[in-house]
Amino acid sequence: MSRSRELLDTLYIGARDETAIYNRVFVVSAFGGVTNMLLEHKKTGSPGVYARFANDEAGAGWQDSLSETGKRMCSIHAEILEHDADRERADAFVRDRIEGVRACLLDLQRLGSYGHFRISQQMQTVRELLSGLGEAHSAFVTTLLLQRHGVNARFVDLSGWRDENNPTLEERLSQAMAGIDLSRELPIVTGYAHCASGLMNEYDRGYSEVVFAHLAAITSAREAIIHKEFHLSSADPKIVGVENTVKIGRTSYDVADQLSNMGMEAIHPNAARVLRRADVPLRVTNAFEPDDPGTLIGPEGGEAGRVEMVTGLDIHAFEVHEPDMVGVKGYDACILDALTRHNVWIVSKHSNANTITHYLSGSFKAIRRAEQDVLKRYPNAEIAARPMAMVAVIGSDLSQVSVLARGLDALEQGGVRPLAAQQGVRRVEVQFLVERDARDQAVKLLHDALVGKAEAAAPVEVPAKAA
Repeated sequence: MSRSRELLDTLYIGARDETAIYNRVFVVSAFGGVTNMLLEHKKTGSPGVYARFANDEAGAGWQDSLSETGKRMCSIHAEILEHDADRERADAFVRDRIEGVRACLLDLQRLGSYGHFRISQQMQTVRELLSGLGEAHSAFVTTLLLQRHGVNARFVDLSGWRDENNPTLEERLSQAMAGIDLSRELPIVTGYAHCASGLMNEYDRGYSEVVFAHLAAITSAREAIIHKEFHLSSADPKIVGVENTVKIGRTSYDVADQLSNMGMEAIHPNAARVLRRADVPLRVTNAFEPDDPGTLIGPEGGEAGRVEMVTGLDIHAFEVHEPDMVGVKGYDACILDALTRHNVWIVSKHSNANTITHYLSGSFKAIRRAEQDVLKRYPNAEIAARPMAMVAVIGSDLSQVSVLARGLDALEQGGVRPLAAQQGVRRVEVQFLVERDARDQAVKLLHDALVGKAEAAAPVEVPAKAA
C-alpha cells in the first residue's frame, strides 16, 4: 500500500480502458507499519498505542504513541498524494480520527478511576477501535489519489466510525455496497469492518482477508485476487536466491491452509473457507507485474507429483512425558486446554505410548505458563520446551514423490542433522524438525533437491460467471 503511486501504472489504471477500470472492488490494508504502531509490532511485540494503554492505564505514554502514529500517517500520505488540496484533506482526516480516539481513551481512563468500572472489560473494544484507523486512512488516501487521476473512486468505510449501529459482518457489507454502481464506480473498501462479533476478537490481524473473502462471496465475484509485492513462489528468495525460485502457478486451498499454518499468510484459513464455500477461485499476483497471471488457488489444485513450496518456521517442541499415561485418557485434552487458554498456536503434533509432543508457535512466556498449568494437573510429568525449527515441504499431491526419503538424504548430504520428521497420510506436507540455526540451510537443501529448476504449472484462466 505504501507504493500506491506505482500501482497507478500497474494495478489501478495502467493500460486499461475506462470500462476495464470498473467492475472491480478493492479491499485495502493499512500502510506499512501503521497497524504495528496502533497495536503492537506483529513480529517483535514492541508496544504500540494499544499495548501502552493496556499496560499503563493511568499514564500518558499511549498519548505520545498516538501522536507519533498520527504524524507517521501524515508523512506517508504526503509522499503519495501530489496535490496540496489532497494532502490537506488527508491531514484533516487523520486529525479527526486520531483526536477522536484520544478523546475516547481519555474518557475511558476517567471512568476507570471509579471503582465501579473496569477498563479491562473494554480492552477488546479499544483494540477494535484502533484497528480500523489504519485501513480507513489508506482507503481514504487511495480514493483521493485515484480521483485526482480521473477515476470515479468511492471511499467505503466499514470501520463503524461514530456509527451507533452494531450489525453483523454480512449486514455491514451489504449496507455498504448498496447503491454502488460497479460499472461506473470503483469502491475502495477498508480492510477492517466493525461488526457485532468483533473481527479482532475472532481473527486478530487476519481480519482484512476475512472481509475481502466475505465481500467476494456477497458480490458473487468471478475471482478474488490478492495483490502482493512478490509472487507466491517455491521458497523465500532471500534464502534460495531469486534465480532459483519457481512461481507456483496453480495450487489448491488445501496447500493454502498448510502455508497459513506455517506462517506464510497466503490467505487466512477462515477467508479461504469462505471463498471455497462460495465457489470463488483465489488468485495471488505480483501487483507490480500486471501482465503475469500469478498463482490460481482452486479446487483442482496443482499437478500431482510436484513439490510446490519449501518453507521454515521457528517453533518450540512442547514435550510431555509421563509413563503413567499409557492406556489412560485425558492427558491430551489437558494439554490442549492449557495451550488454548494461553493462546499458543499448535503447528503440528506427535505422540506415542507415553509422550505427547506439540510443535508450537508463540511466545516462550505463554508456553511456560501452559507448562505450569499441565504440571498442576499432572505433577509427575516431565515437560520440556525446546526451541527448534520446522521445515515443511508442501504440494497438492505428494503421493508419487518420495519426499521423506529424498529429503532426509538431502539433509544428511548437506550436513544438517534432522531431529525428527513426519508425513501425513494425505501427502500434502512433509515436516522436518531441525535446530533453529540450521533452518535456512535446511530450506535451501530441500528446495535444491525437491524443486530445483522445475517449471511452474501453466496459469489457469477463470471463465466469467453467468449473469
